[in-house]
Formats: sequence, C-alpha cells, structure tokens
Amino acid sequence: MRLVPLLCLTCVLTACGNSYQGFSNDIVKRHNHWDTPEPRSGDLTEKELEMATIAWKYFENNYQESTGLVNAVNNYPSVTWWDASSYLAGMVSALEFGIVKREEFDRRFTKFITTLNTIDLFMGELPNKAYNTQNAAKVDYANQPGEIGYSALDLGRLLIWLHIIKHRFPQYASAIDSAVLRWNFCNVVDENGTMFGALLEPGKPVQYLQEGRLGYEEYAAKGFELWGFNAEQALMPEPYATINMYGYDIPYDTRDPRKLKAHSYVVTESYVLDGIELGWDVTSDSSPHDDDYSHDWVADFALQIYRVQEKRYHETGIITARTEHQLAGAPYFVYDTIYTDGFAWNTISEAGEFLPQYAAVAIKGAMGMWVLWDTEYTDLLFEHVSNVYDREKGFYEGIYENGTGLINTFTSNNNGILLEILLYKKQGKLLQYQDKTAPSLWNKALNNPFEYQSQCLPKQLASQ
Repeated sequence: MRLVPLLCLTCVLTACGNSYQGFSNDIVKRHNHWDTPEPRSGDLTEKELEMATIAWKYFENNYQESTGLVNAVNNYPSVTWWDASSYLAGMVSALEFGIVKREEFDRRFTKFITTLNTIDLFMGELPNKAYNTQNAAKVDYANQPGEIGYSALDLGRLLIWLHIIKHRFPQYASAIDSAVLRWNFCNVVDENGTMFGALLEPGKPVQYLQEGRLGYEEYAAKGFELWGFNAEQALMPEPYATINMYGYDIPYDTRDPRKLKAHSYVVTESYVLDGIELGWDVTSDSSPHDDDYSHDWVADFALQIYRVQEKRYHETGIITARTEHQLAGAPYFVYDTIYTDGFAWNTISEAGEFLPQYAAVAIKGAMGMWVLWDTEYTDLLFEHVSNVYDREKGFYEGIYENGTGLINTFTSNNNGILLEILLYKKQGKLLQYQDKTAPSLWNKALNNPFEYQSQCLPKQLASQ
C-alpha cells in the first residue's frame, strides 16, 4: 500500500510548513497559559491505586534476583537502559504508594546499583545497549553475547532517574555516583553539547553517530545536563519546522532520514516524560512542582501534540494516543506517530516500513495525556484504557485502532511509565530536591580533575 503524502490531505489538514532558522517565542506567545488545561492532582482513587498495583505485578513477575534487573519484555531476559529506567520509575512509585515495603525497595535497589557498579562496559566506556538480565552480560538485540554500542538517549534517561533517586534517597548517592564515575564520557557528549551514540557492527570499526531528534533529544540531554555536562546543542529545538494539522502547529525535526539513516518521530512519550519527571522546566530550575514551565517551548510543543490528537478524535471518531510501542510478533516494535517522514499519522518500523495495521492507542500515551491535561477527552482516554490489563501480568501495551483487539504483550516501559504517571498525579514533578545535601562523590571528583581527566567529566557542577 502506498502512503498518501500529507500535502494531499487537503480535506483534513492544512499543509503549511513553517521553517525556523532560530527559535523564537512566537509559538509560545500564540498559545498562552490561559488555554492550557490543568494537570490532574491529588491522592489516587481506589481505581487508580488498583491500576498501580496491577502494573507493579509486571515487575514482580520479571525480576531477576541474580542481578536486580528486570526483563524489558515479559519472560524475555534482556533489557536496555531505557527499560531499566522505567523499572526504577516503577519501583519508586510502588514504594510511594505503599505497594512495596521499604525493605523490598532497599533490597531491589541495592541489587540493581551493585550490578550497575560491576557490569562490563562497552569498549570500557559506557553501558552497552543491552544486557542479559540473568547474568548481566553484554548482549546484542537477539540476547546473544557480545557488545553492540551504546545509546545516548537511553543513558540520558538513566541519568535522569539516577539523579531523581539520589535526591529522594540520599543514602544511595555514593553508590549511584560510584557507578556513574566508572563511565568515560569523552565520546558521548562533545564540547558543543551534541550527543553521540556508539554503533558497532560486525567487521567494522566503532561508529560514533549524532543521536536524538526533536523531543527525545532534548529530554535525554537534560539527563546529561543534570550531572553538569554541557548539552547546549542537543537542548536546542533547531533544526525544526512545523506542519499545520487540524489547525495546530505540530513541530517536527527537519533532519533528512534519507541522508542520516535516522527517522524523526513526532510521538507523545518524550513530551510526557519531560512533563511528569522534570515539570517541563529547565534543569537549573530546582523549584518544586508548579504550572510556570521554565522550559516554555517544550511545554508548548507538548500541548500542541496533545491538542492535535484530541482534534483528530473529534474530527474522525478515532480515539488517538500515539507513541512508540512493542508488538507481540515481528517486527516487535513500531513508531506510531503523529507525523514522520512527510506523512501524518504514520506508523513505521525502525527500518521505515509502513505498517498502518499496528496503529494503536498506547496505554502510556493515553495515561500520560490524562494526567497532564484534565479534559473531557482525557477522561475518555482513561475509560478506554484503564481496564486493559491482566491482573497476573500487568497492563497490555495498547489497543489497536482498527478494532482488532489488544497488543498482546507486556513490557517494563509501559508498566513503569504508567506507575510514574500515577505518582505525578499524587506528587507533581518527580524530580525533587532535598533542602540540604551532603557533599557527593561526584562533586568531589569534579574538583579533582587530574584523577578523572581521561573520562571527560564536566569541569564544574553547581551544587544542588
């Protein structure tokens, strides 16, 4: 089946691309706070606490006592650091809800951070993209022994969650700092603040490739910035443009996937994570939760991405909550987008294959919009997805848009993000700072540049 270019969808969209050479506040000025729905807040209802308890069931089923890691996909003993971060988010949330006792949290996190302190790193630099959860060995995506590179995006998310935990639970700060101080950052962030991933293919030398596109790039860059790194280039929205969809200016990354071999996906997840974990704030903003979003363009982009999905439902009747998601069979993973590669509502594999049959209402996307924007439409999303679970396994990945049922798989990412979404409802912005913190191993290392100069640590980190 051939894709219909977006410019042909004249009855649905007004295809007016607006390119920006540099970021301005024009969009933000057009969408003031007065038209932004409030986030949901307050204690969990009985139903919501039940949902959290069911989501935690996934982590009970897939926990590996030998390493403290959790399978990324149900019963499959492999994990990436993005998925491991979702486990950390789920574990913190389960503790805060009283689903797990403090003794269990301590046991689980101690095992996890011990593994992070002892795993073999890719080329001695940074954690490999994937590890076997049973023995913590480096593996490829088929879970076969070997190293394949590292992901700057995955490590950025991990750094966010390690930062959140060290400030919520300062007794773990030294163990967390020790793990991160093993890493060599020389090839992952350059002097301009651009992020690079590493790719190792059979018979080829290691390739260091710029990693990240609009949305994901800025979110992951905040992880490095929280630890004092210059991530200036990665935090800039440029190069981007907007496409007008249902009257909303939808931002997209303009880097050409044909040249760079990396697609630019407009999806919900990265904006939701930035909202619930970091409050759509810049990392220097250590204020507690509020609705004065200091990273205002990110907050505005997130609002447009929410609004266009709401509008699609009102125009077509298709309940819409789009983001990347797992599948039960090949190709096992798709990017279910609002816009990518020149096409609206485009569902593609990582290789770019058009797969509209896998378009779905993603649980984490629906629930993320539900908690961040309190509207009638997100009430509908909640009703649509809040019972999409197996009590013994956790929440399913999603519901297919075409009416063919549920995505019959369970993942760490989906269930962990669902738990942290519910924690945001209870607590607001998840990054919380203690009033007083003791001097850390990390700060001491930054003040001893000669010992760590070969690892390219930040030159200075403001105390927080």
